[in-house]
Amino acid sequence: MTDRIWTAALAVIGDEILSGRTQDKNIAQIALWLNLQGIRLQEVRVVPDVEDAIVEAVNQLRARNDYLFTTGGIGPTHDDITVDAVAKALGVAVVVHAQARAVLEDYYASRGGANEARLRMARVPDGATLIENRMSGAPGIRHGNVFIMAGVPHITAMMLDALSGSLEGGAPMLSETVGCWVAESEVADLLRATEKAHEGCQIGSYPFFRDGRVGANFVVRSTERSALDTCVAALIAGLGAIGHATTPGGI
Repeated sequence: MTDRIWTAALAVIGDEILSGRTQDKNIAQIALWLNLQGIRLQEVRVVPDVEDAIVEAVNQLRARNDYLFTTGGIGPTHDDITVDAVAKALGVAVVVHAQARAVLEDYYASRGGANEARLRMARVPDGATLIENRMSGAPGIRHGNVFIMAGVPHITAMMLDALSGSLEGGAPMLSETVGCWVAESEVADLLRATEKAHEGCQIGSYPFFRDGRVGANFVVRSTERSALDTCVAALIAGLGAIGHATTPGGI
């Protein structure tokens, strides 16, 4: 098994996200899906519906990651400019994809017809392939290591499902959660020392306030099951040694 860590970035595109009118739900589902593919979501950028901003984000993010995903801006209206912007970033023309057009014409045949606006969704950067979308007909788009996805979360989920198992990646990230009724500031040194002592493991601390008490869930992550189990055991032992009981799976 390779030690190489495959990474991805996500560009969330849309004025509605930046204005707060719409809350993004794609970051979490894409991150979780990528993890199952053995790929780490390394960074996320939210950009407006402005061509130059999208071009800049696409070129920067795809250059320093193995994969780039974009969500939003591929619908039928004039302000859906993601395809044009990605094509500009890639240095290719925008063309009508014959298969995408056929899919849309078939889908809308019983839904009022494939008018000019709907057929905009058949436009792709030249050289692209399609990502199947069983939900609404309009496909996602793949061009090399760039994946252009819908902004609507349940449609994005369908596109991710269609891609499952098709991306080259590394080992999936495994995780275990340990809950404890303790202020994280009291055990910060223990967390740091435990992580340092267990190469290949990361410990995330997620504090909360509940029922008038402070506590924290500690999430231990590793690509190696044996290393993960050893680190979790050490963390539980370390917390117990200073008088703190733990709850496997979190609180």
